[in-house]
Amino acid sequence: MNGDQTERLSQEGECREVGECDILEAASEVARGVLEEIEALAGTTACKAVQLVRLRKWAEEQGCWIKDRSLFGDFFDRGSENEVYLSKDGTEIIKLNDFRYSDDNLTPFFERIKAHNQYFPDCAYKMTGFAENRDGNICAVLVQPYIDDARLATKQEIHDEFLRLGFLPEDNGAYYSNGQHDIFDAVDGNVLVGGDGHLYFIDTIIFPSDTGGYDTYHSLSPRFSNEK
Repeated sequence: MNGDQTERLSQEGECREVGECDILEAASEVARGVLEEIEALAGTTACKAVQLVRLRKWAEEQGCWIKDRSLFGDFFDRGSENEVYLSKDGTEIIKLNDFRYSDDNLTPFFERIKAHNQYFPDCAYKMTGFAENRDGNICAVLVQPYIDDARLATKQEIHDEFLRLGFLPEDNGAYYSNGQHDIFDAVDGNVLVGGDGHLYFIDTIIFPSDTGGYDTYHSLSPRFSNEK
């Protein structure tokens, strides 16, 4: 067994102490605790910076802080919020998410990942820890399966799949909503058709409906800024 594998297995073993390696749920509770604390003390929900500091400390204590980015495999791409790697065995995509779409606190990020896993279980995220990306920003480490023999989905295929899932187009198809969640960024580069013919929504932005997600997405999205 090589050194990389030994270190990775060691980290996974330590992370099992966090409720069967359910880092997503545990980290969500840490972030929520900070939010409640700041809101009670200062009457504001603007606590993202404090949450990031607290989460890094928590991850280091739990053995879920990953120092060596080479463990993720080969650098693959850089999107609006994710630094993307292909695992060394080619079976997984690892994303370092910099929380761009969490405006003033991180709670929406964790809820968004849970919602993604609910709607798109075939390409669900597994959160394995925290790390710094190439820019030195604290990121969540998210893992998805690599989709074999994939092609980009067409706009019509994406539209039809959303209708099948109970989502309707809003703002001339700029996003889709089922009244509970609004889903943004479901464009051809973020939705794949696998060799099995299924659609895989690998990289969308999800906000609860009627919570200002539309405005938050448009204010933070490089895609929207580039279209102006």
